[in-house]
Amino acid sequence: MSTGPCNTFAEGDNLSVLAELAPASYDLIYIDPPYNTGSAFAYRDQFAGHQAWTDMMRPRLEEGRRVLADTGAVFVSIDDHEAAHLRLLMDEVYGERAFLAQVVVNLNAKGRQLGSGFATSHEYLLVYAKDPRACVLDASSADLVVEADFPLVADDGRRYRRLPLRNTNKKFNPLSAPTLHFAIWGDPDTGEVRTAPFPGAVEIKPVFGDGSPAVWRWSRPRIDERPDDLVCRWVRGATGSRVDVFQRDWRHPAAGARRKKLRTIWLAEEIGSTDTAVAELKEILGHVFESPKPTGLVRRILDTMPPDVRVLDYFAGSGTTGHAVALANAADGGRRTCLSVNSAEPVRPGSNADLAGYRTVADITRARLRAVAERVGGGYAELPARAPAAG
Repeated sequence: MSTGPCNTFAEGDNLSVLAELAPASYDLIYIDPPYNTGSAFAYRDQFAGHQAWTDMMRPRLEEGRRVLADTGAVFVSIDDHEAAHLRLLMDEVYGERAFLAQVVVNLNAKGRQLGSGFATSHEYLLVYAKDPRACVLDASSADLVVEADFPLVADDGRRYRRLPLRNTNKKFNPLSAPTLHFAIWGDPDTGEVRTAPFPGAVEIKPVFGDGSPAVWRWSRPRIDERPDDLVCRWVRGATGSRVDVFQRDWRHPAAGARRKKLRTIWLAEEIGSTDTAVAELKEILGHVFESPKPTGLVRRILDTMPPDVRVLDYFAGSGTTGHAVALANAADGGRRTCLSVNSAEPVRPGSNADLAGYRTVADITRARLRAVAERVGGGYAELPARAPAAG
């Protein structure tokens, strides 16, 4: 666990910087590489065809994999222009079995209204593990859990929802899981459930809605351990009324904070948009970058990993990743660290960045991370500049 600053910046060619990093020294990589669109960004991002773009990306992905820990994961933002080529390239570098998800990220809810064709409202996020068997990524988030998901309230004020104790998947039945097909007893007037008969109880066997035999999700010992988390009640099915058993699924379980699986579509209302990203950068530095990523996007990525994760962003752009790391640490007391790498690529003449006095994109990254250290905390350090790699 590091005791140094949460944000470190290295100016220089990212391939040169990556070559000097130790193997397996980072737990999480997030990069937002040039999209090969020719758009009027603060820096030039157009490459002469897909092959030139993949030739630029391949060694940088290979070096990124080298410095990624076996337990780590990599997230790469991309749009339609190179999504297919990047997917093939990531399969080649990380392996097809390392693929975890292709997330649709809704960064422009209104859709881009300029130009012809469809009003594009999304980009993609490709997610790969270094080693799927060892990866510690948890594809869930506590932020997605809302009170409305738990509409019932117990006498002690705790919120919960009812889940069938019966396994609803017909692959699990008395033939495939015979030890989970047994009778239990319950009193539908009081809701009490036990594995042994008691006064006022009726025998309850697991059945599907059509009356065919089913199995429970819990074993007898588990039911005996947690009887107060179960309740029985009358239900109406295809064969008439019967008594069924339900689990009280608590909003705040004793085991710790509840999390909800992440969907593969991330909405702007959840993570922010390009507009909100421009606004948060403008509040710190001014309007100096045309299409930064929102910190909410990176914070959702950070939430899939432990709170002491070592983060690397070697296409740092405006410095969103480092900003998000500082915000996450401030919010939960985490010890995340981030190395941001950016080249001294000149900003486009006449751009907002140029008019604001920034000479290179690295100057923007540096200025943002310094401002974040002052406003949010966490500290800031800088590594010596690196020259471009030979060849």
